[in-house]
Amino acid sequence: MHVPDGFIDAPTSVATGVIAAGAVAVSLRGARRELDERTAPLAGLVAAFVFAVQMLNFPVAAGTSGHLLGGALAAILVGPYTGVLCVSVVLLMQGILFADGGLTALGVNITNMAIVTTVVAYALFRGLVKVLPRTRRTVTVASFVAALVSVPASALAFTAMYAVGGTTDVSIGKVATAMVGVHLLIGLGEAVITALTVGAVIAVRPDLVYGARGLTRRLKLRVHGELVDAPAAEPEPVAVAARSPRRVWIAGLVTSLVLAGFVSFYASADPDGLEKVASDNGIDEKAEDHGLADSPLADYGVKDVDDARLSGGLAGVIGVGLTVVAGTGVFWAVRRRRADQASATDTSPASTTTTSV
Repeated sequence: MHVPDGFIDAPTSVATGVIAAGAVAVSLRGARRELDERTAPLAGLVAAFVFAVQMLNFPVAAGTSGHLLGGALAAILVGPYTGVLCVSVVLLMQGILFADGGLTALGVNITNMAIVTTVVAYALFRGLVKVLPRTRRTVTVASFVAALVSVPASALAFTAMYAVGGTTDVSIGKVATAMVGVHLLIGLGEAVITALTVGAVIAVRPDLVYGARGLTRRLKLRVHGELVDAPAAEPEPVAVAARSPRRVWIAGLVTSLVLAGFVSFYASADPDGLEKVASDNGIDEKAEDHGLADSPLADYGVKDVDDARLSGGLAGVIGVGLTVVAGTGVFWAVRRRRADQASATDTSPASTTTTSV
């Protein structure tokens, strides 16, 4: 659902840019509470994984394909604020390096694909987790539903933006119906990918899934007809939360590289949902060429490499590598800022006490 330049007029693009900048600023502050020394590098990995899976367009209808948006997946794995940043990093890398998504439409894309999907998905996810049995399966089921709903929600957000600032005169009702219809199908693919990924991580390291935190309940015993808390179990020799996430990180990075460097060659070449709707309804009449269309990695291929398989594979591997570096750098900086603030608080005059004799 990457919106190119020319779909949305300048005033609306500026307005969404302001919204996106504000949301990113809020997310930078919120991510300080979500990230710790274990999850900061994992957040960079989530961004790289989202980048890799977005290269895998899957067929959803005759002549139409779809791909992961990633907001639900990122929010559930690393938290909603960090999730917004993960998808924003991906969109920034795609727009600048791969000419995917317009530069003037970056605010539109961040608002649609990072903010709307994350907010809608995580709000629905938390609501489902509260009312369903508190089990690992619940997290997976809630992930599926949240991801499914987040995609048509993003489609509706784009339709609303086009109603305000569209550059062609089209029937908004027809656009809304087409966008929601095709993106419900894409949402099914998003839901499957999200549920499988969350389920895989929660099966081996539930402590690394942000959305699964705090879901354990103290065991209850019935004593004289009343339920009371069972005695706390003896602590394990090595707590799960203390184990290094290195294996998960390596496995995730290898998976991302394989998906982007090899599997992406077999992705559907059909236009995605937005492209198809735009073509069928005349939305793309004033679409503009990307300002970086001649960049070395434009259209997910390496310039001057003639072999299509090799060109696309190299571009995917480069994209994963740059995204994991950029994402990890951002999240380590956010984590360091939190640590510095905590250190400053601990050493402030108000937090020290002196004893006079």
